[in-house]
Amino acid sequence: MAVETKVKSTKDFVLLYLKGMAMGAADVVPGVSGGTIAFIVGIYEELLETIKGVNLSALKTLKSEGIVATWKQLNANFIVVLLAGIFTSVISLAKGITYLLDNHPVLLWAFFFGLIIASTVIIAKYIKEWNVKTVAALVIGAAVAYYITIAAPTQMPDGLIYIFGAGCIAICAMILPGISGSFILLLLGAYGTILGSISGLVDALKAMDTDLIITFSINISIFIGGCIVGIIAFSNFLSWMFKKAYSLTMALLTGFMVGSLNKVWPWKETTEFRTNSHGEQVPFLESNVSPFNFEAITGEPAQLALAISLCVAGFVLVFAMEKMASKQG
Repeated sequence: MAVETKVKSTKDFVLLYLKGMAMGAADVVPGVSGGTIAFIVGIYEELLETIKGVNLSALKTLKSEGIVATWKQLNANFIVVLLAGIFTSVISLAKGITYLLDNHPVLLWAFFFGLIIASTVIIAKYIKEWNVKTVAALVIGAAVAYYITIAAPTQMPDGLIYIFGAGCIAICAMILPGISGSFILLLLGAYGTILGSISGLVDALKAMDTDLIITFSINISIFIGGCIVGIIAFSNFLSWMFKKAYSLTMALLTGFMVGSLNKVWPWKETTEFRTNSHGEQVPFLESNVSPFNFEAITGEPAQLALAISLCVAGFVLVFAMEKMASKQG
């Protein structure tokens, strides 16, 4: 059955493209979920239903009714424009986000802290009934997300099979509000490889280095293959959960958001370093500290006033995006 899309005019397509860019920007940052952005801009359930529609029935439609009918059944206009926005953002922002994480982490995390707080409030509003089950689901979601944020990252094994598996797992998190697919990649030890492959491919294309283009393209292609397999399987389960237990599912997602706040706390102390592929020492394990003790512990300025301003900006931005999405709907 075809998904009835709200995207019909040129303006709708432009807005959808921008929403895809926002999702892509979120997915690049470990700790922020593209699924959160999809939810607050009003495309989450259509996204799930569209992904769910990618199945064998589409092949039957292609055989019996042709390309046009199949394109409509797959809601391909929606997914192509959204993916274009995500891809544009990931390619253009990969280096910028990496730079900000390395050089201005407090300010970047403060912005996303405000974004996630506002997103939590918005998602919680969709819980239609509060009872023991929904409260329990919220607590469980928060506990699971919190545990994920404190879990120690692993070193990534070599091999394309592992990259494929990492894609399968991370994509499930990317469409869940509150759980960051990028952070799951970090835990699996694959974040550096994937982000490095994306930025490396851009550099290799500029330099026309054929060997590097092939190497990075293979890594990215295998990862995308894993993402496709993972997201098709998981979207069916999540769509079923929305239909059978909407409030329970929303409470669980709200809990994920609450638990994920631990990861995006702006002021952190690095407790353990690791050596990356370039022989550089980079943070491996971190713990949260008070902004009032941050400078004494780390020797870096807490930037409290600017961090609070960016936190408020992130908070306001989310509600502005939701208001814009509700007007469109």
